[in-house]
Amino acid sequence: MLKPLPLFAQKKYTPMAKEDKIKYWLTSAQQDWEVAQHLFEKKDYAYSLFFGHLTVEKILKAIFTDQHDKTPPFSHNLVYLSEKAGLELSEEILELLEEVSDFNLEARYPDQKFSFHKKCTISFTKKKLYEIERVKKWLIQKLLYSI
Repeated sequence: MLKPLPLFAQKKYTPMAKEDKIKYWLTSAQQDWEVAQHLFEKKDYAYSLFFGHLTVEKILKAIFTDQHDKTPPFSHNLVYLSEKAGLELSEEILELLEEVSDFNLEARYPDQKFSFHKKCTISFTKKKLYEIERVKKWLIQKLLYSI
């Protein structure tokens, strides 16, 4: 015979309002951006860029949520997410999103030579974080105009 669920497990799921979902994604993105800054300060450049990627990913998921009011795609591909969110991208932003998407995999799954980690010098990482921050601000503006 099955035992009844403990009281905490019997709680009914209450769906979040659209605005709360958007706030969730933006808060999480901001936390990831702060982690990216901390990692940069600690000279952990590859993972700093990885968290830069997460920042942009979550802002795109906030935009998707705003546009569709449903769960965003389970993807880390920033170009794909921006397409699903209905964004029109300049060639410059498209290229940056493609590059930043690669940071997700290159930081977490390095090749045998750790070439990405070696590529992530202070100057390279500083430049890429600056570019990520520009896109981050642009995306947030897009979101704020629609809500």
